Amino acid sequence: MNRRRFLEGCSYGLASLLAARDGVLASTLTSTRLGREVRADLVIIGGGLGGCAAALAALRAGRTVVMTDPTDWIGGQLTQQAVPPDEHPWIEKFGANASYFALRRGIRDYYRRHYPLTSEAHAKLDLNPGNGGVSKICHEPRVALAVLTQMLAPYVSSQKLLVLLEHVPIAADVDGDRVRSVTIHDLKSGDRRELSASYFLDASELGDLLPLAKVEFVTGFESRGKTREPHAPEADQPENQQSFTCCFAMDYIEGEDHTIDRPAEYDFWRHYVPKLTPPWPGPMFGAASEPKSLGPRPLVVDPTGPGQGFWVYRRIIDPRNFQSGAFRGGATLVNWPQNDYWLGNLIGVTQDEAEKHVARAKQLSLSLLYWLQTEYPRADGKTGWKGLRLRPDLVGTSDGLAKHPYIRESRRIQAEFTVLEQHVGTDARRALLGKQDVEAEPFADSVGVGSYRIDLHPSSSGDNYIDISSLPFQIPLGSLVPVRVENLLPACKNLGVTHITNGCYRLHPVEWGIGEAAGALAAHCLAKKEGPRAIRNTPNRLKEFQAALVAQGVEIAWPKLTPR
Repeated sequence: MNRRRFLEGCSYGLASLLAARDGVLASTLTSTRLGREVRADLVIIGGGLGGCAAALAALRAGRTVVMTDPTDWIGGQLTQQAVPPDEHPWIEKFGANASYFALRRGIRDYYRRHYPLTSEAHAKLDLNPGNGGVSKICHEPRVALAVLTQMLAPYVSSQKLLVLLEHVPIAADVDGDRVRSVTIHDLKSGDRRELSASYFLDASELGDLLPLAKVEFVTGFESRGKTREPHAPEADQPENQQSFTCCFAMDYIEGEDHTIDRPAEYDFWRHYVPKLTPPWPGPMFGAASEPKSLGPRPLVVDPTGPGQGFWVYRRIIDPRNFQSGAFRGGATLVNWPQNDYWLGNLIGVTQDEAEKHVARAKQLSLSLLYWLQTEYPRADGKTGWKGLRLRPDLVGTSDGLAKHPYIRESRRIQAEFTVLEQHVGTDARRALLGKQDVEAEPFADSVGVGSYRIDLHPSSSGDNYIDISSLPFQIPLGSLVPVRVENLLPACKNLGVTHITNGCYRLHPVEWGIGEAAGALAAHCLAKKEGPRAIRNTPNRLKEFQAALVAQGVEIAWPKLTPR
């Protein structure tokens, strides 16, 4: 490896990672000129949770890493997409990797060190800053950004890690079954650079590296003929993809008017009636479909006092946790059924088409806010909550919307092994095994665990929610190994799952576990001079790798639990 070319850009990465622009951490270091060619042991495309976990795993093993991201924040759905962690009910005790627990502890410790908590809140071991309902640790995106930055900072300082923010992949040099390099584009300067490595990990939100590197992949909904999944359609539907969401943050200031300008597309979204099967219960901003029953689910929003309904679900600031006067009001992140966008895809379309869909999704979110401020029918007989205030500062943007759309579905590799509904779905397992008391399929090559319902949001082809029970599951190593390419691994929700099982493998702790397994696998392969396929398919080598994971605090098996 040409170490000089790798080190040439490391102080650039530190300056980028700790830039004062995000308001969390600042650095006095100055940028050096970054070479046109950079080589490392691993190149990770995407700085989301999977990318960060993969980087940390490889760095702990002594490897050098380059990690890119299209935005100026690392952290993916936890930060740049403004989505608090969706987690299983046992997360405070078990069911995730030690490094993920360290991230969660770091977030709580950050509040204890830097925020004016009440004595009661400060003493809570299970501090939930926003007291939100979706997670035991609903918090501000910037805090997660700060903690992730701190976790990576020692490796940046020691010149093991180079972080290239606001860079996207545009080409890959492939020789047969191996990727030799990836060309990236600097979104700010327009420069291009070539990244070379022994292993490449795709941790991007949409699986951007897969088509560039000619890796076999699938999109959308697979047919029942291919997967035998009970909820699959009769024919392949590659363009049938889950909705995405442009999330935003808002707080509430009683007695003040923070009404935004009327959005350009407000009339469309105000009267839009979704055409879904089974039907949506009326106009977009009224009642939504309840995910499990598909019956009407009223949009209840009351930001006064402790708040009610949707306001509480992803609340990230609860003033009751902080000393008097610290916050003028509570704040929440809006990722609701009413601002899911399904009128077009971001995969399989031109860049212009994708940008138009993102622009319309932003209009949808701003229209929802404007409707809440001006027309929402309150329980007290009044109309609208004018004190709702858009909070651009909480998400680090000028328009108040998250830096990146919240992506639920990516391109997915064609893997040596694909996880099906029959492996993890509660009813599918019961039908397959002919009994009620069932567990998810045990995988001999497990490299992690996860748990979440199979939760598919309305799709671009008109499917309403598909929300069904699943069992606590494992992450099989075979789902991380492409059918052909030897040195590229998926590091987030682009692993070997189907449209259906993506619904339970796409959440925060699972993505972290996928990324950590991928980063550790690449580092292990380099140390043993073996490929991922050989590690997976040779029993003694597989056991050695699994033992190394367990030694690092990776859980690869569940105790007996009840279905969720």
